Amino acid sequence: MQLLNTVVAHAIPWIPRALVQKISRRYIAGDDLTQAIARIRQLNAQGYCVTVDVLGETVSTLAQAERTTREYLAVLERIHTQGLDAGISVKPSALGSLLDPLQCEQFLEQILNCAADHQTPVCLDMEDARCTQAEIELFQRLKARHGHLSLALQAYLRRTYLDIETMVQEKHPLRLCKGIYLEDASHLVDQAWNDRCAINPHFIQHIARCFETQTFVAIATHDSALIDQVIELVKSRGADRSMFEFQMLLGVCEPLRNQLLASGYKVRIYLPYGKDWYGYSTRRLKENPSIAGYILKAMLGR
Repeated sequence: MQLLNTVVAHAIPWIPRALVQKISRRYIAGDDLTQAIARIRQLNAQGYCVTVDVLGETVSTLAQAERTTREYLAVLERIHTQGLDAGISVKPSALGSLLDPLQCEQFLEQILNCAADHQTPVCLDMEDARCTQAEIELFQRLKARHGHLSLALQAYLRRTYLDIETMVQEKHPLRLCKGIYLEDASHLVDQAWNDRCAINPHFIQHIARCFETQTFVAIATHDSALIDQVIELVKSRGADRSMFEFQMLLGVCEPLRNQLLASGYKVRIYLPYGKDWYGYSTRRLKENPSIAGYILKAMLGR
């Protein structure tokens, strides 16, 4: 299956856009906010909470970053006025962090001020290793003024052992994922683990550290074996279920997410939407070939 996943991921450039779009409909909520809101309402009715991601990372102009900022403000207003159980996730590069870090921070201030008015949670998402330090420093500056902000950390990076200590010492809520970025080969030895299975023991140690320090952690993974290990850890440590939640991508591993919800765990669905469906789809499939397998299985099972 791993070989099939890899073949599918590498074949993406030759797959017709229409087929990629058909596949993407499973895990992208739509092109616009109206479609996204309808999907959020549906998921809320089923018992899931949601994190909304406006597609369009790594913008090429500040005008694009400003449009993304306005879109996030519109998302926050709709979440509030319609009483939805949802927050937002923001990638700094989508707000121009690689173009003008100061302007990016100002855009984030606008979003966070609006989110504070509506008591809506915001997660500062993490990107590839070249952005890690700058985004952690950005989080620290913003967190001093905005208590409802959390940060994503990636277990595949070796530095996460140090970064997570900073988070738990201050009881900052965090989101832990394996990490999907394909780092430059020169980074693999000293900065990151490239073997997906090799990441699991480190992931579990990070979760255990959050439980030890009673730091809220969002556990973002589709790895069923890893989820089983987390549940065993929850039971052995007597972890309070209010101090963690599981997070999964829209349309991926739906039977597993349903099982978690039925078992009484809080499950949050990561819900992307926007016109950059092709860019998002191809990046996801290339960066994490296992998603290709999930989608293929989902399509074959329909």
